[in-house]
Amino acid sequence: MPGVLSARWAGRHADDAANLALVLDQLADVPAARRGAAFVCAAALVTPAGVEHLVRRHWRGCLTDVPRGGNGFGYDPIFVPDGEQRTSAELGAAEKDAVSHRGQALRAMLPALRELTGAL
Repeated sequence: MPGVLSARWAGRHADDAANLALVLDQLADVPAARRGAAFVCAAALVTPAGVEHLVRRHWRGCLTDVPRGGNGFGYDPIFVPDGEQRTSAELGAAEKDAVSHRGQALRAMLPALRELTGAL
């Protein structure tokens, strides 16, 4: 959880702060060892010829008990990627792009995009 409902976790009109507060409240009694989490990105491309390309990438980590950092959005302030001590909201934009689920998925889609556009 919250999965595909992440933007509306605290309700249709809630903001990032409300979503974070609700998730942290729901996890209040969950020990750190059981706070594993992952961001998931699925990217799809269908060419004019009908050829389908689908990639799915994960960015695994764990959730903190307090938000940290001012970069990013959504759940970034409570997500600590595996191998990191900083939350994704404490990473610089270039650092995050290099390892995030979206960056991974778009890099995996590059061969299909290059083929479609004829780019090198």
